[in-house]
Amino acid sequence: MSEKPRFLIVSADVLPSVFLKVIEAKRLLSTAKAKNSSDACRMVEISRSAYYKYKDCVHVYEEKGGSQLSTLYMRLSDEPGVLSKVLQTLYEMDANILTVNQNIPVDTVAVVTISVQFNRDGLEPDEILKTLSSIYGVVSVKRI
Repeated sequence: MSEKPRFLIVSADVLPSVFLKVIEAKRLLSTAKAKNSSDACRMVEISRSAYYKYKDCVHVYEEKGGSQLSTLYMRLSDEPGVLSKVLQTLYEMDANILTVNQNIPVDTVAVVTISVQFNRDGLEPDEILKTLSSIYGVVSVKRI
């Protein structure tokens, strides 16, 4: 039986520079600023063996103190612009839209689920639902 992995949160200031370089190489790859791992390693000046040794073990911790994750279940009228207006409103509420799934409309209503991360402090779930419900074409909205 394998031992459950243990995780620590450690200040980057006390870590050996190789860990920070691995994180930077991973970022270069994910943003397509490096074509491949060899290119990324060359750019951050580490060996490929060091990169491969640590790449699956070193991750950035991003503190999201005031953020809320929510999945919204919505029923929208099958009319042009309704989903677009919902997404625009979420943007205006400082939401990071993670996923959008829309089913084919049945009886002129489409079911849509949207996973969002709200970054604005003091934004209450009831306020979010009330704002989205007031949009023309939104038949119903609830958090799941």
